[in-house]
Amino acid sequence: MAALQARAMARIGYDVLQIDLLGCGDSSGDFAEARWQDWEDDVHLAHRWLRARSDAPVCLWGLRAGCLLAASAAVKLKDTTNFIFWQPVVSGKQHWQQFMRLKMASVLAAGQAKAVSDQLRQQLSTGQAVEIAGYTLAPALVESLEAAELKPPGAIGGRTAWLELSTREGATFSPVSTKCIGHWEAAAYKLDARMVNGPGFWQTSEIEDAPALITATLAVLESWQ
Repeated sequence: MAALQARAMARIGYDVLQIDLLGCGDSSGDFAEARWQDWEDDVHLAHRWLRARSDAPVCLWGLRAGCLLAASAAVKLKDTTNFIFWQPVVSGKQHWQQFMRLKMASVLAAGQAKAVSDQLRQQLSTGQAVEIAGYTLAPALVESLEAAELKPPGAIGGRTAWLELSTREGATFSPVSTKCIGHWEAAAYKLDARMVNGPGFWQTSEIEDAPALITATLAVLESWQ
């Protein structure tokens, strides 16, 4: 989906740089060694690369916890930054708890969920990495994720596209999303929040596309012109 969206934006004249963070995709490094600060550094490097080639307004685009990273990385950027948020995670702590449930799900039938949860927390507290759903996470990364919240990064508000997906007819934003949107608007960000019909493609075992999300994202960008 990210590649499809990047190509769609490039076709209408946008300069798009899609990056693989340290330890992800085709990047160097091991995911088990990645820290939140490393990923922020990657965003800053990408920003410098783009700035050397274009003076157009900057827009950071993220999916799920990537929205948390985009907002936190933008704090150190001197530019007024615009954002595209796809199904944004509002609380890193809650997101980590949901991630831990993946580990506990396999042992629920045996009644060992609490023991597994306690074991994970014990490992992290003693500086040991934990393995969940095939990913090895370092304690420093987990700590930073738990501390992350989707907050406006600065006093100078830009534009923000907040796009969520649902397959339900007439779906609306959750109270948590609505509250967070209000905080961004109060910080002088111009929010365009839309509920889009489509599947949660990031959580399916098979590859799924959400063409309506691509269309909605382009529509928001065009409205910013």
